[in-house]
Amino acid sequence: MTVIRVAVAAYPVDFHPDWAAYEAKVSAWVRDAAGQGATLLVFPEYGALELVSLLPPELHHDVLGMRPALQAHLPAFLDLHTRLARQHGVCIVASSVPVADGDGFVNRAYVIGPNGSVSWQDKLMMTRFEAEEWRIAPGQGVRVFDLGGVTFGIAICYDSEFPLLARTLAEAGAEVLVVPSFTGSRSGYTRVRVGSMARALEGQIYALHAPLIADAMWTYAVEDAHGMAAIYAPADNGLPDTGIVAQGVWNEPGWLVHDLDLSLTRNVRVDGHVLNWRDRVAAQQRPTVPETVTLAVSVRG
Repeated sequence: MTVIRVAVAAYPVDFHPDWAAYEAKVSAWVRDAAGQGATLLVFPEYGALELVSLLPPELHHDVLGMRPALQAHLPAFLDLHTRLARQHGVCIVASSVPVADGDGFVNRAYVIGPNGSVSWQDKLMMTRFEAEEWRIAPGQGVRVFDLGGVTFGIAICYDSEFPLLARTLAEAGAEVLVVPSFTGSRSGYTRVRVGSMARALEGQIYALHAPLIADAMWTYAVEDAHGMAAIYAPADNGLPDTGIVAQGVWNEPGWLVHDLDLSLTRNVRVDGHVLNWRDRVAAQQRPTVPETVTLAVSVRG
């Protein structure tokens, strides 16, 4: 397969009175994307935290207490996404959610195949909020996912800001990097955007950026979130000279549906104006231990 249609979500957080309302919302979103012909659907980081609305009110702002309470909804969450993936014949990268793992909790994005198979990718690098307030632990290990000949990997939000994580996925065969994000400010969104674009450039691959949109003062966990869905690529032969393949509208919920032509990124790897992917090893080997050169005793400020 050289062309795949993807749907990248700018997904809004809603308060749900019951499980049926949540199920109806997610079902409508998946039906919409599948109806537009998408086969890979990407939801954002922590989008599943709208399930906090189904918890007792005293837990809505209790970021530690909500973690174990959310586990009761995981079986139904997985069942819903599995049924939808099978029904529509799509692969779903579900909104990530805190999942009990060992003695703690990880930030996990489940990946459900068109046949209902279930896998996942855990976030590896924690933001300060996750580590210091929420006490979310880093996951272990990375996976790449083969969807009918299209292989993708996942770098959740802050993970996209670290080159070697994405490089590991690309070296394992990933031609598409999926980046679900939750950012509470424009600056936070920009960091993930720049990181995703850099990873697309370095690996000469596509990057899919799916942000959470929230104005949810009823829960401290995701009370404010901003962004716009976007698709990035290396700025080279046959691809946009801005590195932006497509993007949505700032803070406007909805799907960004687009065809990815993998023949373009594959060609850039072998015959681009630059060959970042080929030259990655040399770029790592050629720098030596830096020598400090003294230019002046002091600098007047």
